[in-house]
Amino acid sequence: MKGIKVSAGTAKGLITSLAVGALGGALFQLTGLPLAWMLGPLTANLLVSSQGLNVVIPEPLRSVFLAVMGLVLGSQVTPQLASRVVDWPLSAILLLLGVAVSTAVAAAWYRRCGFDSVSAWFGAAPGAMTAMILLGDKCGGNPQRIAIAQSLRVILVILFLPPLFWAYEGGSVASTSQTAELEHGWIVLLIPLLLPLGRWLRFPTPALLFPLLVAALLSGFDIASLKLPDWGMNLMLWVLGSAIGSRFKGMTRRLFGRYLWQSGVATLLALGSLAVFAELIHQLVGVGRDVALLALAPGGIGEMAILAVALNIDPVFVAFHHLLRMVALMVFAPFWARWLLRRQAADISSDK
Repeated sequence: MKGIKVSAGTAKGLITSLAVGALGGALFQLTGLPLAWMLGPLTANLLVSSQGLNVVIPEPLRSVFLAVMGLVLGSQVTPQLASRVVDWPLSAILLLLGVAVSTAVAAAWYRRCGFDSVSAWFGAAPGAMTAMILLGDKCGGNPQRIAIAQSLRVILVILFLPPLFWAYEGGSVASTSQTAELEHGWIVLLIPLLLPLGRWLRFPTPALLFPLLVAALLSGFDIASLKLPDWGMNLMLWVLGSAIGSRFKGMTRRLFGRYLWQSGVATLLALGSLAVFAELIHQLVGVGRDVALLALAPGGIGEMAILAVALNIDPVFVAFHHLLRMVALMVFAPFWARWLLRRQAADISSDK
């Protein structure tokens, strides 16, 4: 992996983002809420970036920390996991049905907000953000609206779910690490090899999923499992939280407020729809309600993996279902895009 080279402006933005994130993390730590070192940096960077302050986490740096998250997540795989896989096809079917329903409900809301049909559908699709933006743009949608709707949904899910789980658990959450010391830390040294190899193999979200696969193989065969101490988890969450929150640089306060309202309602509608299917998974498959809801939550696979690992909510089950959702969306979306294009062409022809 090539060294991370940044301009003076980017370096200043990086320092500012991490400093703001550290302040946010420290303040959230005082509240006693879970994931303080992710939610605090995220919220702080979101607030200052929406006001025009230059905050940025360069993509190469984000990829390195996302790879660490992949290694931690893959290390959750154990030889005993195979006995549970037989229950997953039922939950997978319920997941796909939930994705269809939640997307339709959120798209209907966006249509009421004035979105064109293409932007509404691709903005409401819960995942595969980059593919949804590109396909929506190709079909004549508004790529900025789609990107903002997708990004805000992910952020709102991250901000909403940890306090919900915290309240559900009676004001406590599971420990984020099982050891006070670093275990099998040598696996991290593989990252300079794994990142370019994952891109070369064209893995989806390669910075996360290829390290996850390698760590899963190492852990599944009982060779090595990466475990981070609390300070290591907090460091990783600090950088990744700052990266998520710094996406909205330069947006006016009024425009940001309007998009936040629209995306907030859409996110609640999607979560409410998916909660019904999560309850079905809880009843039929026997996993906990928090596990089922996080597995179906309409956030990005990287962000949901972070929550699963940090809150110790069955990370492998959660990651499997989010990967399935992302693959299903990427497979189905091109066909949906063609249908939208044909419908648009038919509408234009009928108007002539």
